[in-house]
Amino acid sequence: MTLEEKAGQLSITGGRPDLDDRISAGRLGGTNGVLPGQDVAALTRHFQRVAMQSRLKIPLLFMGDVIHGFRTVYPVPLAMAATWDTTLVTSVDSASAAEATAVGVDWTFAPMLDIGRDPRWGRVVEGPGEDPYLGAALARAQVRGYQGDVTGAELAAPTTMAATAKHFAGYGAVQAGRDYNSVDLSDRRFRSVYLPTFHAVVNAGVATIMAAFTALNGVPSTANVWLLKGILRDEWGFQGVVVSDYDAVPELENHRIAANDAEAVALAMGAGVDVDLHSLTYADQLPGLVRSGRVSEAAVDSAVRRVLRLKFRLGLFDDPFRYDDAARAKAVTLSPSQRALARRAAAESFVLLENHGVLPLSPALKTVAVIGPLANDSANPLGPVHAVGRPADTRTVLKGIRDRLGAGVQVLYARGAGIGVLSPAGAAGTSNAAAGSGAADTAGIAHAAALAKRAGAAVVVVGEAASMSGEGGSRSRLDLPGAQLALVKAVVATGTPTVVVLMSGRPLTIPWLSEHAPAVLETWFPGTEAGDAIADVLFGDAEPGGRLPISFPRDVGQIPIFYAHRSTGRPAVASDRYTSKYLDVANSPLYPFGYGLGYTRFAYSNVRVDRAQMGFGDTVHVSVTVRNVGQRAGTDVVQLYVTDEEASVSPVVERLRGFRRVRLAPGEARQVSFPLTTHDLALFSVDMKRYAAEPGWFTVSVGGNSRNAHEHQARFELVER
Repeated sequence: MTLEEKAGQLSITGGRPDLDDRISAGRLGGTNGVLPGQDVAALTRHFQRVAMQSRLKIPLLFMGDVIHGFRTVYPVPLAMAATWDTTLVTSVDSASAAEATAVGVDWTFAPMLDIGRDPRWGRVVEGPGEDPYLGAALARAQVRGYQGDVTGAELAAPTTMAATAKHFAGYGAVQAGRDYNSVDLSDRRFRSVYLPTFHAVVNAGVATIMAAFTALNGVPSTANVWLLKGILRDEWGFQGVVVSDYDAVPELENHRIAANDAEAVALAMGAGVDVDLHSLTYADQLPGLVRSGRVSEAAVDSAVRRVLRLKFRLGLFDDPFRYDDAARAKAVTLSPSQRALARRAAAESFVLLENHGVLPLSPALKTVAVIGPLANDSANPLGPVHAVGRPADTRTVLKGIRDRLGAGVQVLYARGAGIGVLSPAGAAGTSNAAAGSGAADTAGIAHAAALAKRAGAAVVVVGEAASMSGEGGSRSRLDLPGAQLALVKAVVATGTPTVVVLMSGRPLTIPWLSEHAPAVLETWFPGTEAGDAIADVLFGDAEPGGRLPISFPRDVGQIPIFYAHRSTGRPAVASDRYTSKYLDVANSPLYPFGYGLGYTRFAYSNVRVDRAQMGFGDTVHVSVTVRNVGQRAGTDVVQLYVTDEEASVSPVVERLRGFRRVRLAPGEARQVSFPLTTHDLALFSVDMKRYAAEPGWFTVSVGGNSRNAHEHQARFELVER
């Protein structure tokens, strides 16, 4: 291979007029295969044919953001995290891969594994939430879904694709929740919270890793030798491909560690970035850098081998067109099975935050008012990054409710108010509070309230626009934008039993709803089957199966807020000013991690450990009896938390160490058991050189969320023998 051909294999881009020329010259390794509004199959087929006419006939990769569906759009990743159902997550990502690969897309930039503890950051919508244990379990499930079995042996199957764990690492801790901002983390927090999800998928055989845009402790990840070589390659033994984020290589100049593109390329290659995404700085700069001796040709060769190995593993050298199957595309795209899975996944992701005897709604209702700016919206339920999903395919809430109730029930509809507009402060320093207040969009509220007054029940669908979440979607305030809260207040004031359906990509600050709304259902961005899934839950055909993967703050001033905080020398005492608390709001979240109501109730009892003492290398089993004490069948997520009572470093107050979805009939009881090993009890030593458990007492807590688990506890001692 010439240097130009080698550099081409390390370059992927799209949307350029010269793609045919670059591909035919062997100077491109792949291109974007996820192009909304275009015939993806025709594009991938065309470009692969051009590649087969090049000198070396090396097939192209076709990549893109297939993160929660392709044409059939599933709930956003944060919603899928709310299912706490790894089997379902694998099924959803496998179905997504089946649609995408049928039209030639063989490499997805998912899953996003950044732990998010600041919901101001818009990209919490793409991640697993606040907890590394839950995040790691979901991450392994996602890789299985995209790639097949965890060893990667199924990667050459025509229905699987290469997954990318992103963004390595610490991106979820951007300062002030502002996207692309810098990250400053202690080594203890970095390794304890932000690395475990990535380590889990490296062990699970993930094909590629994407370096983060951001700088970690002053060093951009794209040029971070300690991160990409020291941890990823040397410590963890990762053998796959490392890809930059979009234009992140030339952005090293914005970070002010490179003076020009050539310096940026030398730094990225030196740190271990194999592939440059989009910018073409590798293609343009690498040959000259190698010839001048500034970049080792051996380093380039190693990177090229990793890229070629990925193409071999995908089966592209055996058949470059293996991922082009028109018959399969027709069979799987928006198929009944895809839609059914999307509908089930959505219902299982919904979190019932409040219910004061309103839900499920009675099928005997004669009139239902469906109100709100998102009630008849077909675009926003798809979320901010929805591949080639189309609003025309979306089942709206209004449509879902009308179809569920049939012609015999009158369904009234009013938009009531707009979603609201968010815009940054202008040159004169005007606040976005004015821009987002929706003061001019209140004309429909009175009409909406009048319709609600005529109805037996009202469903008010409010929340965020999809554009308010996702990449670049940071918000300084997390209340309902525009005049939506005023709309809800007006409907609730009518006295009509009211359900508030929230659509959002993050936790919102909703204290008024918590105190006054008869029922509140968080549906996130539910995807293509939004309306039918919401109707299923509202009328009791399905239960709201979700539990929060991220805490809901009472006020934005509490952020970052998460359950696994560290102990302090002055824990909060209500009667003592000089303890760790706020003067104006409680320390606790409005809704805690793991929280979610259902249509029945569960009681926990008899928490036990099978031994009072545990030796190093032993396994202790924690058991609990869970009983359905309600009137209908239901599912709860049984959660196990562990507290280290004393350690050489101040431990977090508790850590999730097990969870299981359990479905029980009315009156049915079941004993649920969790194994705990010394690895589950481990922490980093004072000098950060060891990750191991320390002798001492541990408390286990089991319950339905991180708050009420404290009501059911047991203890055991870890001893050296």
